[in-house]
Amino acid sequence: MQIAVIVPTYNRLDALRIVLEGYAAQSDDQFEIIVADDGSTEETGDFVQWFAKQSRVPVCHVWQEHRGYRLAAIRNRALGMTQADYIILTDGDCVPSKDFVRQHRELAERGWFLSGSRVLLSECLTQRVIQESVPIQTWKWTEWLDARLRRDINRLLPVLSLPYGPFRKSWRRRWKGINTYNLSLWHDDIIKVNGFDERYWGWGREDSDFVVRLFHAGVGYKTVRFAAPVFHLWHPQHDTSRLAENQRLLDEVLQSSRVRAEVGLYEHR
Repeated sequence: MQIAVIVPTYNRLDALRIVLEGYAAQSDDQFEIIVADDGSTEETGDFVQWFAKQSRVPVCHVWQEHRGYRLAAIRNRALGMTQADYIILTDGDCVPSKDFVRQHRELAERGWFLSGSRVLLSECLTQRVIQESVPIQTWKWTEWLDARLRRDINRLLPVLSLPYGPFRKSWRRRWKGINTYNLSLWHDDIIKVNGFDERYWGWGREDSDFVVRLFHAGVGYKTVRFAAPVFHLWHPQHDTSRLAENQRLLDEVLQSSRVRAEVGLYEHR
């Protein structure tokens, strides 16, 4: 099974460096990375080019002109760059746990998408991780416990590795709380729903729209909690000025049986 990890970014090179280092340290190295760039300056492209030369996994960079926050559009462009069977979606400020790719590979199942949890890092711990290149993806339980006691992370449970067995499919139709910072699925299921809907721009709701349309297409939800967490680096709150309009678009999808994005992958092809 060929896997592609899509990592979106926009002018946050400090976080991107830590995230890519996390993927360079994965226990499973049979995957490719696509850096999906929403219009960063040349510095980001230069770094990705340098990193690709050092990397044991293939790395490529796809860029679009920045015209506001257009995560849906740049993800669709990145999807057009790969022939991988299976896609892992994440964010450019989410550091993967060491077995992140391996766990997504092992739990992948036809007819289901996978989604997992994240641990939020404090501003203080984020600065330390970036400035000192702290390899948090290799931390042991005791180090995470210490971070929790110092209130440097918001919760401890996601770092536990637990046998979840049949309970992984317990919430198969619940869309709330599912986000694309830790989500994977078969490439042909993405094509089935025409990718992400590019009518969403500005922060918010494009991932919920994507998940709801997957449900409409008959794709179920299987959790990878207690197996494949990501560690979310702190950042200031996003601009939410477009949230009301994006919510209106999502409400339309929720009240319909729509499967395909109105402006999606097909438009790029």
